[in-house]
Amino acid sequence: MKAVFLDYASIDTGDLDRNTLAATVEDWDWHDATDPEQIAARLAGADIVISNKVPLDREALTAAPALKLICIAATGTDKIDLDAARERGIQVSNVVRYATPAVVQHVFSLILALSTKLIPYHEEVRAGEWQAQGNFCLLNHPIREIAGKTLGIVGAGELGRGVARVAECFGMKVLFAQRPGSEHSLPGRVPLGDLLPQVDILSLHVPLAENTRNLIGPYELALMKPDALLINTARGSMVDEAALADALRQGRLGGAGIDVLAQEPPRDDNPLLAADIPNLILTPHTAWASREARQRLLDEIAENITAFRRGEARNCVNCSPS
Repeated sequence: MKAVFLDYASIDTGDLDRNTLAATVEDWDWHDATDPEQIAARLAGADIVISNKVPLDREALTAAPALKLICIAATGTDKIDLDAARERGIQVSNVVRYATPAVVQHVFSLILALSTKLIPYHEEVRAGEWQAQGNFCLLNHPIREIAGKTLGIVGAGELGRGVARVAECFGMKVLFAQRPGSEHSLPGRVPLGDLLPQVDILSLHVPLAENTRNLIGPYELALMKPDALLINTARGSMVDEAALADALRQGRLGGAGIDVLAQEPPRDDNPLLAADIPNLILTPHTAWASREARQRLLDEIAENITAFRRGEARNCVNCSPS
């Protein structure tokens, strides 16, 4: 069988062991990146394709008659036309739970950095303000403890539950939002409109779908406390970026930690890249990217391929229920 990895450099910077993955298939094509106009040629003759963020739409799948398996090098499925794959008999498998420790620690890195004003204080020390201070410390920025605060979580899956467990260790109260678009509320879930005014911190952990796109816009931001924090390590398109920038500038939100943007890599005119936005920490989609998590990802892709070759549908996201 022949396999193609379309964007291998998005996973490995030279610090991973790909031997287990390489051993699953006899013939490999490894590409660091793939532009849209290169997709069709690179899929030609391939039985298996691995893609992290290269979109595979109906047109691309129609032009790849030999394709039997798509391995998503991630959990999210929004880059793949699942219906088109199912119609053509192509199995799509993703990877789950590989990055939970990395994402959870990144969420709390953002929460703690914003709550302790770590970056402004670091910058002031670098600028010589501590050295010039008559007192033994700087108290230029208010610091908040997270113990006793309320954390609202949108998404009660693997990542949301992982964040909740750590939050409870910090002495926080955790509220889970009712699933967006759900007609029936599960016990213990709070409708988003009721949850937002209660939380001191809101963290997003749901997949991007039509019912989560623009989930947090001007109306939702206006419901939040003016000193609340917003954390997004899920997908950028869930948050109205212009509205978030305005809320931070106008002091209608306490801060935001954002790891994802609607377009990645972003354009220079993205509203959140402006230099005048206070209390905003941006990281370049790295919440998932510990070395350990990336190695687990490669090893799990290998398991998916091995299972497929045995006739098993492991982690299949477009298989019909049995």
